[in-house]
Amino acid sequence: MSERLQPGDTAPAFTLPDADGNDIALADHKGRKVIVYFYPAALTPGCTKQACDFTDNLDLLATAGYDVIGVSPDKPEKLAKFREKENLKVTLVGDPAKETLEAYGAYGEKKLYGKTVTGVIRSTIVVDEEGKVEHAFYNVKATGHVAKIIKDLGI
Repeated sequence: MSERLQPGDTAPAFTLPDADGNDIALADHKGRKVIVYFYPAALTPGCTKQACDFTDNLDLLATAGYDVIGVSPDKPEKLAKFREKENLKVTLVGDPAKETLEAYGAYGEKKLYGKTVTGVIRSTIVVDEEGKVEHAFYNVKATGHVAKIIKDLGI
C-alpha cells in the first residue's frame, strides 16, 4: 500500500490527460494553490455529487486562490461523458495506470460494505503555491466534503 502524504511533503509531480485528451500537469499551477481530489469512478452517484459540489463552489475557491483538479482511474472519453452529462466545470484528469493515485496514497486497501478491497481511497490533497502539501484528507465522504474543505481552509 502506498504511503499517505503529510503536510510539508513535496506533492508528487504528475502530468495526466484531461477529458479532452490534453495534458494537465501539477507544475502548470505553480504559484497557485491546488486542491487535488481523488475519486473512484466517473458517472457514479457519490462521485457525481462530489464533482457537482466542487463545480458549484469553483468560483468561490478560485477567488480564494485555489484551482481544483479531480483525478480518477477513468479514461479521457469517460471523463468527457461525465463532464457533459453533469455540466461539470472542474478539471478532470484520468490516471488509468494508477501511478498518480498510488503516489498520493489514494489507492490501496479500503473497506467497502464490510469487505477489504483494493481500490481508490477517496482523498483530497491541498497543495500550496510552492508545491508542498498543505492539507491531506483521506477516506473522505463524497457528500459534504467540499463544504468541510471550505470551512477548514477558512474560505
